[in-house]
Amino acid sequence: MGKYILKRLALAVVTLVIILSLTFILIKLLPFEQPVGMTDAKLAYYSQQIHLGYVVSFDHEVSGYGDCLFHYVSSGSGPKIQAYYYQTPIWQQYFSWLKNIFTEWNWGTSVKVEMNRSAIAIITERLPVSMSLNIISVIFSVPLGIILGIVAALNKNKPVDHIISTLVMVFISIPSFVLIVFSVWLFAYQLNWLPAAWAKPTDPTSVKIASYVIPVFALSFGSVCGYCRFVRAELCEVMESEYLLLARTKGLTKRQAIIRHALRNAMVPIVPAILAEFIGILGGSTILERLYGIPGIGGLFYDALNAKDYNVLFVDMALFTTISLVSGVFLDLSYGLIDPRIRMGAKK
Repeated sequence: MGKYILKRLALAVVTLVIILSLTFILIKLLPFEQPVGMTDAKLAYYSQQIHLGYVVSFDHEVSGYGDCLFHYVSSGSGPKIQAYYYQTPIWQQYFSWLKNIFTEWNWGTSVKVEMNRSAIAIITERLPVSMSLNIISVIFSVPLGIILGIVAALNKNKPVDHIISTLVMVFISIPSFVLIVFSVWLFAYQLNWLPAAWAKPTDPTSVKIASYVIPVFALSFGSVCGYCRFVRAELCEVMESEYLLLARTKGLTKRQAIIRHALRNAMVPIVPAILAEFIGILGGSTILERLYGIPGIGGLFYDALNAKDYNVLFVDMALFTTISLVSGVFLDLSYGLIDPRIRMGAKK
């Protein structure tokens, strides 16, 4: 099992390096986006790019580096100073990028979202908001979805099962952004119970807590329906199996057989689905964060993409990729933790 874990971690690291390398090269092949702001801010940005190894400057025009990115001519009564800025070759930028990450943990700076600010600092500042929002939604949706699924399975083909299954089929088809728009209209504008947008840092604690209700509800609703349907299907299949019938014939009550055998075996595919659902929620919160004004990494991804702020966009994509790969490792390991019969790399 230990060798398998190390192997999976090593493969995840190699996959991450390959994905990020290809993403970096593809982004660098895009047209160069000029930074915004006054001349001093632009000069500060280009000086940073020179330090990182992505740009070179000359006091005269040169060939071999492509088009000039920025031409600076000093103003004033003193001697005139000129500077021509050019991009270095892609391969040189790639090795500079690796060096900057391993030696300085420098992923570049923002050119438009937050001018001249570190991209990793922007992500770090907004990450807790998105993570807390998604973790709360998972904590809320998993127990509720599992409970509804168990109730439906134990009452298979009864009125309770039909009601739950019908509601699940209806509500699972509603996108989260439709739910949040409807929730804002109903609970914020019509009933005035909840805030219509994400709370500001200066708002009272009660308002900050209340601002979680609508986005958590919108994120959790579809997940609750998905867990309910999945648990019902798995539990119904397990309850009809021969080994559960054998457990009943040995003297176990229906409740004991369900708790000891049916639920545990049904959870083998359910728990990995919870990890996969977390990734889906994290990615799906991009539109929701924009609609509700949440300062998270999902909304930041949209802002960076719209502004063509490639450095921020790249770090955001790297974060999503890392979370997906790490979750994939836990996804594989969870099978062996839930069911002792599953042991990757165990001796026969």
